[in-house]
Amino acid sequence: MPTPPENRELSPYTGWTRAHWEAAADRLLLDVRPFASPGHGLVDLPGARPSWSGPRSDGLEGWARTFLLAALRVAGAHGEDPHGHLGRYAAGLAAGTAHPGREDRESWPAMAGTRQAVVESASVALGLRLTRPWLWDRLDDRTRQRAADWLLPALDPSPVDNNWWLFGLTVAGFLQDAGIETDRAAATIDRSLARIEDWYLGDGWYSDGDNRAFDHYNAWALHFYPVLHAHLAGEEDLLDRYGPRLRAHLDTYVHLFDANGAPVPYGRSLIYRFAAAAAPWLGTLTGHTPLTPGATRRLASGSLRYFLDRGATDERGLLGLGWHGPYPPLVQEYSGPGSPYWASKGFLGLLLPAGHPAWTDPEEPLPAERADTVRPVAPAGLLVQTTAADGLVRLHNHGSNHVHSAPGEADDPGYARHAYSTRTGPSTGTAPADNHFALLVDGRPTTRGPATPLTTGPDRAASLHRPLPGVRVLSATLVHGRAELRAHLVLGAPEGTPVRQTGWAVTPDGPHAQLHPVHGYRPDVLELPTGETLQGPGTRTLALHGATHGPAALFAALASLTAETGPAPAPDLADVRVTGPHALTVTWRNGTAAHLDLEELAALEPPL
Repeated sequence: MPTPPENRELSPYTGWTRAHWEAAADRLLLDVRPFASPGHGLVDLPGARPSWSGPRSDGLEGWARTFLLAALRVAGAHGEDPHGHLGRYAAGLAAGTAHPGREDRESWPAMAGTRQAVVESASVALGLRLTRPWLWDRLDDRTRQRAADWLLPALDPSPVDNNWWLFGLTVAGFLQDAGIETDRAAATIDRSLARIEDWYLGDGWYSDGDNRAFDHYNAWALHFYPVLHAHLAGEEDLLDRYGPRLRAHLDTYVHLFDANGAPVPYGRSLIYRFAAAAAPWLGTLTGHTPLTPGATRRLASGSLRYFLDRGATDERGLLGLGWHGPYPPLVQEYSGPGSPYWASKGFLGLLLPAGHPAWTDPEEPLPAERADTVRPVAPAGLLVQTTAADGLVRLHNHGSNHVHSAPGEADDPGYARHAYSTRTGPSTGTAPADNHFALLVDGRPTTRGPATPLTTGPDRAASLHRPLPGVRVLSATLVHGRAELRAHLVLGAPEGTPVRQTGWAVTPDGPHAQLHPVHGYRPDVLELPTGETLQGPGTRTLALHGATHGPAALFAALASLTAETGPAPAPDLADVRVTGPHALTVTWRNGTAAHLDLEELAALEPPL
């Protein structure tokens, strides 16, 4: 399939137009066709291993998630389907639902027997809702009844207490539209929305469940499903509730995208890649966005190009389990060969008409390209730092935890680091943890575990964690431009306990990382091999070492990550002075000053 010519007048940053998006969707769909079963009921993509749900569930996943892409492609073209995508999926729907649970070449797993089927039911239902005039309404009554019977168990309470509640919501929205079990569907919608309300913490941010899990699921699930349901149902009351939340979320979320198009690789399910563009498209689709149409397309096209240009698809055109190319260390056990096709959500912009300003206005720059910015995310305990000189984005984490994190468990590299960026790590496996502060016990670094947020302000964020029984570590990050002041107060550790602060894990051809001791560390800066990360092999990470002195030991360092050529040394970025037993004053290069007292932070610690 030929690639459309770039249009650098309309799209000066990416060169891409709507025609590129349509061609990319068609290419992805055509390349999975050889892996469909004879009746098109399953799409069994090749992979190194199945998910924990098993191969049949993976075949359903491959079908459902690529069907969502086909639905967005055809619905966005008002039913025009030159490649015959929907005909294949209509046949597959009939084949897959004829005998659910049967061990044959076509049948879908029964909803009651495979929890993962609840997840996939949302993509099936949303695809049917979007393409109803061209697919559902043309099916015979028997096939419609079988498909409805397969979907109906998704209306039960969610078997997993997190964003999974929204899968039932999405199925209910389709069944309501189709006039099937409408009272039961309405009850599911009310119950699902009530549950996620418990997790809304303000400023556009949800926790993904009762734990403090903040990641891209905010954008591609917790906002995506309620707002899209309200829009498709024409429910203005719901849109008035959830639309402003999406707008508030996007006001910060747009700062998480690098000038090169990359979203910050942070959290879980990173294999969904450009699904990160779904929420910005949704804001434009519903009118609830702080972004201009040109900035929305620049973000979305930049993200899609970023991955497609860097090997996200293999020689067969298939999306693999990774970030650029395959990268097994950060793939969750629930993911299988079909899982990456949740990236289909990133094609939501195809629902906008071809004449919409999002497709016809010139691209506009992202915040990371316009000016240095610092954006606090108080509900999540995050601090976002961008620099215009190189387009880099850094995310400082002082409040997010893995869904299952607990004291003493191994750290999840997607959640437990103090910092993430669009062009580095995180390190994984047995490699030393990047962007980590640890006590060294018998030579082994302690884990961070759950972080308790203490404060988040215009230029700073702080948190507390308990690496050992009876030991607390208060951590704070202050930022300005590309500079980072990283400070820690260790409370209750035995005298002389060794500590280690690590910096950014950079590839040989990546950005330049700096780490400079300010207080509490020895003057020598070591370099640790940290292996392969999402960004590539051969990473190296700077490290500082010191030891505790007294019951409250203060440690401080200046760090920097930059793609500038010949950057100034880290000590030139700021003058840092110790102004009290646990206090620091930093004067940045532009003359502005900031004060940090970690003892005051200790007073913010919530009671156990």
